[in-house]
Amino acid sequence: MGVMDGRVVIVTGAARGIGRGHALEFARQGARVVVNDLGAEVDGSGASSGPAGEVVREIRDAGGEAVANGDDVADFDGARRLVESTVERFGDLHVLVNNAGILRDRMLVNMTADEWDAVIRVHLGGTFAPLRHAAAYWRAQAKAGVRVDGRVINTTSSSGIYGNPGQANYGAAKAGIAGLTVIASRELERYGVAVNAVAPAALTRMTKGLRPDRVAPAPDAFDASAPENIAPLVVWLAGPSAHGITGRVFNVRGGSISVAEGWHAGPGAEKESRWELSELDEVIPAMVGKARPNASQNGRAPLEST
Repeated sequence: MGVMDGRVVIVTGAARGIGRGHALEFARQGARVVVNDLGAEVDGSGASSGPAGEVVREIRDAGGEAVANGDDVADFDGARRLVESTVERFGDLHVLVNNAGILRDRMLVNMTADEWDAVIRVHLGGTFAPLRHAAAYWRAQAKAGVRVDGRVINTTSSSGIYGNPGQANYGAAKAGIAGLTVIASRELERYGVAVNAVAPAALTRMTKGLRPDRVAPAPDAFDASAPENIAPLVVWLAGPSAHGITGRVFNVRGGSISVAEGWHAGPGAEKESRWELSELDEVIPAMVGKARPNASQNGRAPLEST
């Protein structure tokens, strides 16, 4: 018995790392899980059904119920097939976790158009397409008089909401996902669907090269970088206790969780006519001087306590 008993869950990018942790925890909590993954390399090249199948076997060996799915979620029709096949197999869909992603890091002055397009396609397109088809399914249910309790948990990143040099493509996609989360939450609330996002920090095959100086924790110590640490928050957001929480982005690493507060209108100035350029020489610097500085990648403004 678990908090997800009877619920049907899709997890994209679920064969390894953070997504694998999600799939296993959902299954432990009683969900029937669709393990979606292309089995591609970190940069998106290649494909294999093996990794997703291994997660399915692990779930089944533990007494759970799961199936593998190899559709490309960044492809509009592939995402449609994923949603439709889930409903055909399990009779419903309650939770969508958008987690699939790739990396093609490059400084902006060296980034190619293909590197930009590939990352935007998988992260932003691969979040939009499943979300769009799941939303259409839930909308049809609501209009048919079915009580819907749908949940979407998207995956953004500190690189997108706070910024990280060398990841213009990845950060732009992840910032887009954060914005999409807020908009979708407002559009879908009327149908009984909550949409939230997490910005996880963990050591996976996508991130292990970013911190080559990392010291591994002692065997008996808590590993704050373990990808499995992200799953409890994601499963909680899909569970009954999260009812009413929507349109939020959460930072999560190890045992640390915080709400990522979005853009707010800060200090401003107004007049009853069009601004003259000469007036702005004084107005804009004064305005910026009163504003809080942009947050660092840890989500804190400079000089704030951690």
